[in-house]
Amino acid sequence: MANNRDHASDQMKNWKEQQGSQKPDILTTGAGVPVGDKLNILSVGPRGPLLVQDVVFTDEMAHFDRERIPERVVHAKGAGAFGYFEVSHDITRYSKAKVFESIGKRTPIAVRFSTVAGESGSADTVRDPRGFAVKFYTEEGNWDLTGNNTPIFFIRDPLLFPSFVHSQKRNPQTHLKDPDMVWDFWSLRPESLHQVTFLFTDRGIPDGHRHMNGYGSHTFKLVNASGEAVYCKFHYKTDQGIKNLSVEEAGRLARDDPDYGLRDLYNAIATGNYPSWTFYIQVMTFEQAEKFPFNPFDLTKIWPHKDYPLIPVGKLVLNRNPSNYFAEVEQLAFDPSNMPPGIEASPDKMLQGRLFAYPDTHRHRLGPNYLHLPVNCPYRTRVTNYQRDGPMCMFDNQGGAPNYYPNSFGAPQDSHMALEHRFRTSGDVQRYNSANEDNVTQVREFYRRVLNEGQRQRLCENIAQHLKDAQLFIQKKAVKNFSDVDSEYGRRIQVLLDKYNAEGHQKAIHTYAQATHLTAKEKANL
Repeated sequence: MANNRDHASDQMKNWKEQQGSQKPDILTTGAGVPVGDKLNILSVGPRGPLLVQDVVFTDEMAHFDRERIPERVVHAKGAGAFGYFEVSHDITRYSKAKVFESIGKRTPIAVRFSTVAGESGSADTVRDPRGFAVKFYTEEGNWDLTGNNTPIFFIRDPLLFPSFVHSQKRNPQTHLKDPDMVWDFWSLRPESLHQVTFLFTDRGIPDGHRHMNGYGSHTFKLVNASGEAVYCKFHYKTDQGIKNLSVEEAGRLARDDPDYGLRDLYNAIATGNYPSWTFYIQVMTFEQAEKFPFNPFDLTKIWPHKDYPLIPVGKLVLNRNPSNYFAEVEQLAFDPSNMPPGIEASPDKMLQGRLFAYPDTHRHRLGPNYLHLPVNCPYRTRVTNYQRDGPMCMFDNQGGAPNYYPNSFGAPQDSHMALEHRFRTSGDVQRYNSANEDNVTQVREFYRRVLNEGQRQRLCENIAQHLKDAQLFIQKKAVKNFSDVDSEYGRRIQVLLDKYNAEGHQKAIHTYAQATHLTAKEKANL
């Protein structure tokens, strides 16, 4: 067995072989000072007290105490890799972004895949949406396209995001995952029906990270060199083909190999089996947006492909594993507000909310100079601004250049070429209730026309298996929502719930009877 291990298992062996016959480096402290003995602490005699002057120990321990940065609130468990994006089709009529400027152009990328709700140590094979975030290192600065493996999401108003995440996390008293919390939120917000339905289909448990699609999910805006703008959605379709895990296989892997997705991606790249995705856009004009039957900026809905067909753009290829997970994946930070000229935000409320939330959490988790970290640094362009100081400033702090603007000393000037697209908007300022903006039509189409009979049956079984652990009044609300989509959808789930609830009732009676020593007659009367 030891002679037939995969690349991930043999990482330490491979590293040693790469060093060849060269002598080991001299061990040092963090300041580069050579260390004479790293095995024995300084003490007064062999049994005596320790000495504060043992800086080898304090250097080691002080750093160890600070090794862990705060875990991501969502998308905590993830895998990352590096590669390139290559343009295959000309879309310069839509966007002036240099990343698209010519066929054959390659741009370095970093990609991070993740589960959403679990902690850093959770299994890769749980039923959960998957994060699919891409960082393009362009010569106009970084472009961060943060999305998921679904084209939709649970909510359409960012004010609900903290509550949504709390409902998917742990009960604040028991610290256990709580089906009451999960289904109570979903049942009270019927806009979640589309994503919940998608989540409980076969695609809710992808077979690793290589066999799933990715989506920018939000609506964006593309602007061309003439200042003309269109709305846009981004898609990346896996070239490996869609593959999903059965509930049974996912459960086995969660027990036997909880890092299945991370391992699969690492080994595929290590063996030269580089995963790739074909990159597409959908385009909608401003005039079409005005006539669209739904809000085109609603993250709980899709743009139908028959009306807004996929336009090919290029290829994403991953061909390098991280050289160190913490440095290049754990510290990898994506920010949807990073958009080079030619790519802008739309009025998508969820996107607008993320423009603040993402960089804010990075400044909390990694520090105000998180963009100085090599994996986040926009290294293909030179940063010249008026931001200074802060913890972990790793460059020259822009030397003696003026730190205020405007100034009279030839310091960086703004550029008219980078001005955002101008558009007109109007409306009354108020808190608009979006709860009932047709939450069922697209879900009905998905249930009736996209899924086949076997997929519909598994969908209902998956939902009932999860929903049965919620209280009956929550089950009732959830089934009402599914019935609003399609009466058969709700009926199937209710039939399964009745079965599971009856089995649960009988089990509870049996447990109670055993504990209280009831007679058969007393047990029958319960």
